Amino acid sequence: METGFRKWIIVITIITSTIIELIDTTIVNVSINTMSGNLGASLEDTAWVITSYAIANVIIIPMTSFLAEKIGRKQYYIGSILLFTLASAMCGFSHSLWELVAFRFFQGIGGGALLSTSQSILFETFPVKERGTASGIFSLGIIIGPSIGPVLGGYIVDNLSWQWIFYVNIPIGAMAAILSYIYLKPTKRSQDNRRIDWLGIFLLAVGVGCLQVILERGETDDWFSATYIIVLTIIATLCLTILVWWELQTEFPVINLRVLKSTTLSISAIMTFVLGFGLFSAVFVFPLYAQRIIGYSAFQTGTMLLPGTLMAAMISPFLGKMLQSGLRPQYLIILGFLFSAIFGFLMSGSNLDTGSAYFFIPLIFRGVGAALLIVPLTALAVSELKPSDIPQGAALNNMMRQMGGSFGIALINTYIAHRAAANRVALISHVTTSDSATSFRMQAFIRNFMAHGANYLRALQQATGALESTVVRQTFLMSYMNAFLLLAIMNACCIPLVLMTIKKKKANQATSKVVISDH
Repeated sequence: METGFRKWIIVITIITSTIIELIDTTIVNVSINTMSGNLGASLEDTAWVITSYAIANVIIIPMTSFLAEKIGRKQYYIGSILLFTLASAMCGFSHSLWELVAFRFFQGIGGGALLSTSQSILFETFPVKERGTASGIFSLGIIIGPSIGPVLGGYIVDNLSWQWIFYVNIPIGAMAAILSYIYLKPTKRSQDNRRIDWLGIFLLAVGVGCLQVILERGETDDWFSATYIIVLTIIATLCLTILVWWELQTEFPVINLRVLKSTTLSISAIMTFVLGFGLFSAVFVFPLYAQRIIGYSAFQTGTMLLPGTLMAAMISPFLGKMLQSGLRPQYLIILGFLFSAIFGFLMSGSNLDTGSAYFFIPLIFRGVGAALLIVPLTALAVSELKPSDIPQGAALNNMMRQMGGSFGIALINTYIAHRAAANRVALISHVTTSDSATSFRMQAFIRNFMAHGANYLRALQQATGALESTVVRQTFLMSYMNAFLLLAIMNACCIPLVLMTIKKKKANQATSKVVISDH
């Protein structure tokens, strides 16, 4: 436990490290189009710049508790900052897409380690009675990072080059490493002779990696009609099945799945997965929708996310104090999922004529909803665990949030592509010569082009192209609306799960009263 100036220097350092790690989960979202053009790659392939980072996060997060003990937490933390910073520099120097994807993976390894280790350090910096405040402060990074990423990324893309998205991490990372070296307490390596669970690490990396490839590439390559998708599905199924069996059998697992015997932790993990899915998917889909359909610049798109983020940042510290004072986290979680569902429902009702003012209220709901979920879900997840199991429970919960984000981006991308195909078929069925609205639109286009000097045949060709552009734009509008509606439904479906934990708690209290009265 620290006090005074040293305490707040540590807090600032930890929050800064958390923010830059999470900024990098979304900072590239608004620059995918630019990267795709500059690197000569397809949009689908360029999406690997996002997902390789997320995969690395998911792989490393559950290992952080074990590795921090083995290496020494201070050493592991500083090493992770340095790896993140060096990989950021190499991302900026990359000359090909797959070189960039590889360095993004190493950046994710360093960044993912920061997330859980930062939380542990922050909790130790505050006394037990102020842990709620510590949770609130930590949540600032989780909320601000993904939301400010598109703003910063948009500004950089509009005014500099996409490489500066990565260069900006270098001075921040270097300063964080120096302050951590000076102010963090030295920690010793674990002196026990626990063997490293190499098999668990291998199975986790291969299983999660294969599953991510399947989700990312399945739609593009027509799923199981591609041989490599079938092979990867078999490998993922075998690896993840064996992983669960092995981690429950081995004495020193890299992921202690035994803590999932806590029903509350298991239910919280499911809800945290949905939180991650919605948190990262929304920040992925909204910039695409705003830029492709409405025509906003990258910076304008990012700026629209700011009010909700600022609102979330304002209320987060108070949420920790409310939990510390005895408020049950379930009540805040229900409100959080409700607000997140409202965001999805409101967004699914927008159209081609929607102005930026319309998005203000839905994005406020999104930001406040995220704040109401992050801190209470963490508190609920570890509420029934023994003190010795809390670090592993927190790591699992963090892993589920990052996995939800990683899988969420891949799945929502696939869902949008699937809905685009279905929506196009539905729209084209109405675009016929016998349809009066189509004929009226075509004639209007033809008259317009002829008025600008085209002959009839040329005007007819241009009118057909204009009609096709309208169909494409309307198709993707409907697909993005479908995606927002899916996010709304997923969040709404979590509310009954929260009610289950309330009933379970009441049942446990009733049982304990019976036992006491019997004695």
